[in-house]
Amino acid sequence: MSGEVKWQHVPVDEVLALLETDREGLTAEEAQLRLSKYGFNEVELKKKESSIHRFARQFASPLIYVLLLAALVTFLLREYADTSVILGVVLANGVIGFIQERKAENALESLAKMLVPETSILREGQRLIVPSRELVVGDIVLMETGARIPADLRLIHKKNLRIDESMLTGESTAVEKYTDAIETKNLPLAERKNIAFAGTLVTQGNGIGVVIATASDSEIGKISELIKKTKKLSTPLVRTIDNMGKNLAFVIILVAILTFAIGKFRGLDTLDLFFASVSLAVAAIPEGLPALITITLAIGIKKMASRNAIIRTMPAVESLGSATVICSDKTGTLTKNEMTVRKIYTDEGMFSVTGLGYESEGDIELNGKKIDPFDHRALLETLKAGALCNDAYLREEGVLTVTLPKEHF
Repeated sequence: MSGEVKWQHVPVDEVLALLETDREGLTAEEAQLRLSKYGFNEVELKKKESSIHRFARQFASPLIYVLLLAALVTFLLREYADTSVILGVVLANGVIGFIQERKAENALESLAKMLVPETSILREGQRLIVPSRELVVGDIVLMETGARIPADLRLIHKKNLRIDESMLTGESTAVEKYTDAIETKNLPLAERKNIAFAGTLVTQGNGIGVVIATASDSEIGKISELIKKTKKLSTPLVRTIDNMGKNLAFVIILVAILTFAIGKFRGLDTLDLFFASVSLAVAAIPEGLPALITITLAIGIKKMASRNAIIRTMPAVESLGSATVICSDKTGTLTKNEMTVRKIYTDEGMFSVTGLGYESEGDIELNGKKIDPFDHRALLETLKAGALCNDAYLREEGVLTVTLPKEHF
């Protein structure tokens, strides 16, 4: 249904009616029913790779192909010792790579379980914090400054709401939003100012929206479907090794052919020449190189892990080492996103606020001594102004549930 309606053209009341919801949100039973029917609000960029495929991928290299060819030739020549050594090196290379990548995959999965994005919503008029992946079409989502939009929303209430949509539309400035229906047809995404798109960021104000599309039905989800079709890029190291493997194979074969041809020209025995050419080719192949590269990258992964950096694939270590600039969003990445007041200045002096982050423990001190805020009128008025002029809700799990009055809509 969400993909058939042009929601930017539909008035708010009609949107709610079409989605079979209201301003107080869905009931828990209805939300669970829709979740079971339509699935989680998450976009899978690619199918999870099987262990067999991951192990087989460790051998996808021209250099490995050359080694396997050498193993086959030595086997046909009954040089079983050489065959065993070559196959042992190839197998060790594959096992080391497989184990390292599996460890990284497990670590990433554990990290993903810890970092679950959450969203503030209304269910039966009650404000709840739920995992973003559990959102369904028809849910009422509450937005505030700094929040990331969890799904495509049709706005039904806004107050000075501005959203940064640069990651989706390329617009460098935040877009001011409103709730009225738009009559203009064939609007590009950047002009749909009554819709908030999944993945974008609220930079100012607050608002309320109803979910109109989740997962792959959202605009960002549609982009992810295109990403699945993109060609996989290789790292500089992998490209270099592949090119070296191809060039090495060409040179070895060329030298073997020349050796055979020159010997034949000089009248040497054909069988002896064949064995000599093959022996020369096998000797020229660097059997230890793949294992050496794998072990070196594995050491790099281990060192990165000791510094709390998780590497998914081994060649990525080399790519990271080649990076000169790393761009990162500081908030939530390098910090805990818990901004708190440490000092309050009034005409009565400089007050210090103790406690860490959003923990409920802490005191207010003046000149190093704990004080009662109610004994200092200027401080009390300052705290009152701060409490009234913000849209944040601090809650302890299971203790505080906030119901928004209908006039907020």
